[in-house]
This record gives sequence, structure tokens and C-alpha cells, in this order.
Amino acid sequence: MLIEDDASISEMVEGYLAKEGYTVTTVNDGAKALRAFDAGSYDLVLLDLMLPNVGGLDLLQGIRERSKVPILILSAKDGEVDKALGLRFGADDYIAKPFSLLELAARVGASIRRATQYAGAEASEAAPPRAKLLTVGELSVDPDNFTVTKRGEDVKLTAKEFHILKLFIQHPTRVYTKALLYQLVWNEEYYGDENVINVHMRRLREKIEDDPSNPRYIRTLWGIGYRLGEG
Repeated sequence: MLIEDDASISEMVEGYLAKEGYTVTTVNDGAKALRAFDAGSYDLVLLDLMLPNVGGLDLLQGIRERSKVPILILSAKDGEVDKALGLRFGADDYIAKPFSLLELAARVGASIRRATQYAGAEASEAAPPRAKLLTVGELSVDPDNFTVTKRGEDVKLTAKEFHILKLFIQHPTRVYTKALLYQLVWNEEYYGDENVINVHMRRLREKIEDDPSNPRYIRTLWGIGYRLGEG
């Protein structure tokens, strides 16, 4: 689903994605978009933030309450606050206007692949042998069931947050640059937008750390990247 009130952008994006083999439903109004989402089935949502009737962030929250479908924000509002808000409200990625159609198609494809793999892993009955529980400090990660607990209590993570944490625990001595994290978790080339990594890392720390401003589990190596702490 493409939710965009600019007709020229809608036509351009819909035409390009159709050539790439996607079926695109285009809606130019926030209120109509929510009704159309409820009435259909979609693999991904491309969402503009500047919409009539129902704003983009309100629509984002409404869709996220209904579904885990990947949501990719398209917007000319390229400030850090807008990115942080969009990602915090449940968006999976952000691309600023003007954008390359080639880059957009790459991100769409990568988002759908990740969501499909994650959903398949959640739905499947894990074949034996089961993966060993991964632990650090008071955290336990179950790679088969995509679950995380802290002191025995469930920690609700998004798919990307889970994969970031699993990477660190599986490779406790490895240092991850932002570019490497993006390639491994987003499965696409890094376009230099550090804010996407920053927001996801902050959200993850808020969920797993006792004091996110003084993290124990994921340490920052200034000017280099991140590595696992001792917990």
C-alpha cells in the first residue's frame, strides 16, 4: 500500500514498483487509507507523513495497532525529530524525499524479505535440534522462538531489535560499526543515515537496560561502533 497525497509522486512510485513486479494500492487520504488497510491484505506500507484528514503519525499508530506489517516512511520532513518520532511510533525504516527509485525498490524488497523470513520463523514448528538459549547477564534470548526475557520477565522487541541483540550475544567479542549493523540487520547497503541505527539502538537499550544512559549490555565505542558488554 502506498499512502501519498502527491499525485505525481504516487504515479511515479506506483509505476516503478509495478515494473518491479509489485501490486500497488494507492491511497491519497489518511482516513481512506485506514479503511483500505482494514479491507485488504498488504505486505508493506509506504507512508507519507504529510496527509490530509488523518496525519501520517496518527495513521502509523493506527496501522501498527492492527498489524506488524513493515512500514517505510516517505517524507520531505527530514529532521532528526521527525525520524525519531516516526521510528518510535513503529516505522521500520525512513527514506527522505527526494529519493532514488532504485534505492526505494531495494528497501521495499529487503523489508518484505525480512518480514517474510521473520513471520515464517515465528509460525513454523521449530525442527529439532533446538538452538541453545543465549544468555548474558540477566538476559536470555531464545533464537527459535524469537523471545527475550530479563530476570524471567518477557521483553517485547521488534524484529530488528531482536536481530540486533542476537548478533551481539552470538558474537560477544565482535565490534559492529553502524555500516556493518545496517548490512547485517537491514540486509542492504548502508546509505549513511546514522539516525536509523541510533533510534533503533536507543529503543533497544530502553527495553533491556536498567539505565539506558549507562548501558551494561551494548556498549558504545566512540568513533567506532558498538560491542557487547558483560551485562
